[in-house]
Amino acid sequence: ASWKEKRGRERETQTNMGLHNAGAASAFIFIAGFVGLLFALFLFMQVKKIRLDTFGKGGAGPNGSLNVPLVGHEAKAEAGHGGEDPSQTLVTIYEAIREGADAFLFAEYRICFAFIVIFGLIVFILVSHSSDTFHWGVGALTATSFAVGGTTSILSGFIGMRVAVFANARTTVAACDPANGWTGAFNTAFRAGGVMGFCLCGLALLMCYCLCLLFSLHYDTTDEIKKYDNAVKLFEAMAGYGLGGSSIAMFGRVGGGIYTKAADVGADLAGKVVEDIPEDDPRNPATIADNVGDNVGDVAGMGSDLFGSFAEATCAALIVGSNSIAIVDKGWGALTFPLVISATGIFVCLVTSFVATNIKPVKAEADVENVLKTQIGVSTVLLTAVLYPIIQAFLPSHFVIEQGFVPGSLEPIGIHCNHTKVFFCIAAGLWGGCIIGFITEYFTSHSYEPTREVARSTETGAATNIIYGLALGYKSAIIPVTVLAVDIFVAFKLCGMYGIALAALGMLSNLATCLAIDVYGPVCDNAGGIAEMSGLPAEVRQKTDALDAAGNTTAAVGKGFAIGSAALVSLALFGAFVTRVQTHAVNEAKGAKDAKDVPLANGVNILEPIAFASLVMGAMLPYWFTAMTMKSVGTAAMEMVKEVARQFREIPGLLQGTPGHAPPDHAACIKISTDASLREMILPGALVMLSPIIFGILFGVSSVCGLLAGGMVSGVQLAISQSNTGGAWDNAKKYVERGDLVFEGVVQGKGSEAHKAAVVGDTVGDPLKDTSGPALNILMKLMAIISVVFADFFMSIRGGYGAFKITPNMKAE
Repeated sequence: ASWKEKRGRERETQTNMGLHNAGAASAFIFIAGFVGLLFALFLFMQVKKIRLDTFGKGGAGPNGSLNVPLVGHEAKAEAGHGGEDPSQTLVTIYEAIREGADAFLFAEYRICFAFIVIFGLIVFILVSHSSDTFHWGVGALTATSFAVGGTTSILSGFIGMRVAVFANARTTVAACDPANGWTGAFNTAFRAGGVMGFCLCGLALLMCYCLCLLFSLHYDTTDEIKKYDNAVKLFEAMAGYGLGGSSIAMFGRVGGGIYTKAADVGADLAGKVVEDIPEDDPRNPATIADNVGDNVGDVAGMGSDLFGSFAEATCAALIVGSNSIAIVDKGWGALTFPLVISATGIFVCLVTSFVATNIKPVKAEADVENVLKTQIGVSTVLLTAVLYPIIQAFLPSHFVIEQGFVPGSLEPIGIHCNHTKVFFCIAAGLWGGCIIGFITEYFTSHSYEPTREVARSTETGAATNIIYGLALGYKSAIIPVTVLAVDIFVAFKLCGMYGIALAALGMLSNLATCLAIDVYGPVCDNAGGIAEMSGLPAEVRQKTDALDAAGNTTAAVGKGFAIGSAALVSLALFGAFVTRVQTHAVNEAKGAKDAKDVPLANGVNILEPIAFASLVMGAMLPYWFTAMTMKSVGTAAMEMVKEVARQFREIPGLLQGTPGHAPPDHAACIKISTDASLREMILPGALVMLSPIIFGILFGVSSVCGLLAGGMVSGVQLAISQSNTGGAWDNAKKYVERGDLVFEGVVQGKGSEAHKAAVVGDTVGDPLKDTSGPALNILMKLMAIISVVFADFFMSIRGGYGAFKITPNMKAE
């Protein structure tokens, strides 16, 4: 019998009278998943009520949300619009953005599906290899979960992108209502974000749970003899689900980020900087590509990123929890408790969403940021209130998370956990995410002093603006990193690595709300661009600009939330990796009676030479990755600038806006961004995915541990500083454009020297906040989940010490 079977006689007397059976867990999770999907459909139908083909047929209803006529419908467009009716121009632009986004995603997803097939085969073969033999069933289940995770990630990103594109022009139309424009435009954009948030959460939850049920047919967790081993094997096979989600997120984040910033930087440089024409001016050939990029990067990419976080945090908690005898004895409800947390979040986020759209709606510009912040605060408070009863219902009153073995034996030792400790672990993550979100808002919103200080630095030119922005980004990392450190200490102290995984799930528990807030931003950005290109009156653009400015802040909040959760997720996966290594080491130690006779039985010592050397290498990887993605954006942006300049030069009357001039060639600019993103996303992805595999094969699991620790510690701080620097530069520019910056009694608006300096800062910050910074989330998580999936394969190579068999310097006597 295995070591777990020998301990299988230990039983905890079940005194908890709560719901703990498989039926209760299944019902709760299935209901939550379907409620999430149905509510997403309800929100979509609300957005759909605003029609683009029936302008003026219905007027503004009491809620200000239905088919209002376009303001300025009777007026002809301004210079550069060819004298067309704004409503017709709006529909044309909407269709161009939709077609461009579809074209890019279909091209990207063809590559992703090919990757799923090829890498799925690699997963199948390598994971099957363990202990000098092949276990094809294990490899097949892991490869299946990998394929399902990857496909679900693709579907989540695609749905989000389509809904965001569907809502952008409708947000513009809603903003045209003079009576209820603020409420209608905000609700349209926020509900579009809610469609993605609830659809993604419901879909991710259902697919993950269905896989667990399917795999339980092979690994029976009710078998009194084998249930301990089976529970571990079942959830180790589920790790492929997280790997699939994170792999596609890498392509979505990097590819989408390069696309959007190549177009954005190129459009800004060629238009605002070189030719001094307004942002989103219809004469600029790159504007459609820029608006397409908002959807494929900030929506599809973000959706895949946070889906990956959900899948990986869930897998980490399932793996670590399955090593607890009491949790296995409690039953299926306790084993799948991590999914119950996410299911609870769907119900809470559903209730919270009505606060923004019905109970306390936006009625003026000043309301926008407050309503969005209220969403985060209310969902956090409500989740805190309902957590403890859920914990009591599904988890045993006392359980042990193993941390190693008693010296001189193979008797496990561990951390004793109870309901109160679990509650504080989840709450630490939940409130930590809330604090990180509000701190991010403070540093990136022009409502507060840090970003206003950056705006004021433009008085002496672009150089001081760059210096102030970089300083702000570095400073903004202090509090979020401190919060993460406190969360890690509390969770690890209370419940070990299970506590870390629960803290990550706590931070992700209000994921539906956070996604709704995050997607809101690019929808409003597109709405503003459409208003400008359609020649709509200034008051419409004023509304969309204000909504967009709040959207930039919420996007920064969303990125901070994603980075914080990525740090906890990567650490949780690190714990799952060490747990899996220990389990494999002990199970393979036939006849051993002492932990000192079992290599790696007590985990990895980070002070071993190979582990410490690999830690330094891991800390370098985020910088290498950033260099690759930044250069990719720069290369593509240069191509874009040259193409825009060529069109201005070769198309008569385009730059001057002469009536009757030939239209700009948007397709050429879209092709540049598409080709560049698909070409340039390969090498950064290969760097992240191959690094842990190569280190594990050559140098062993100790080296992998060092690599993961270095990558996480370095990556989280670099990601926060990059994201907040870019967000602050962007909103500093908008602060100037609003006319709020005054030097010696002179307002510094658009076209001023201060504005030109602010545009330079914004342009430099674009790839930091939308390409390199967000993609570092994936670097931290993807390296960790790859290590978890291939842990047994690494252990099969010379006892886990790698092809070079680098053994520890110090051995027990």
